[in-house]
Amino acid sequence: QVQLVESGGGLVQAGGSLRLSCAASGSIVRVNTMGWYRRAPGKQRELVATITRGGTTNYADSVKGRFTISRDNAKNTVYLQISSLKPEDTAVYYCNADLMNSKLRSEVYWGQGTQVTVSS
Repeated sequence: QVQLVESGGGLVQAGGSLRLSCAASGSIVRVNTMGWYRRAPGKQRELVATITRGGTTNYADSVKGRFTISRDNAKNTVYLQISSLKPEDTAVYYCNADLMNSKLRSEVYWGQGTQVTVSS
């Protein structure tokens, strides 16, 4: 069993900051790329940022310069520092992880999501 658990969401005023965390646990051999996605009300889920095991990052244009993704490989945890928040950043944020489980199968797992609400 593998679980991804997000934390750190909440209600924040425009211009504020939050730090999201996502920890992977369970029968894990190796965690490869980790990422954050979001789904705003009435919209499809979209990529926010990804980070490889080696630390190479990729960001959606809409968040470049405001969001920073990082990870702690020893803790199988990925973080998303979000700053200069805008009302349009309001969404449920999901983390995912491409990892090898104890059955030596590479699969993608998703967290349950954490709500970020930005008030104007």
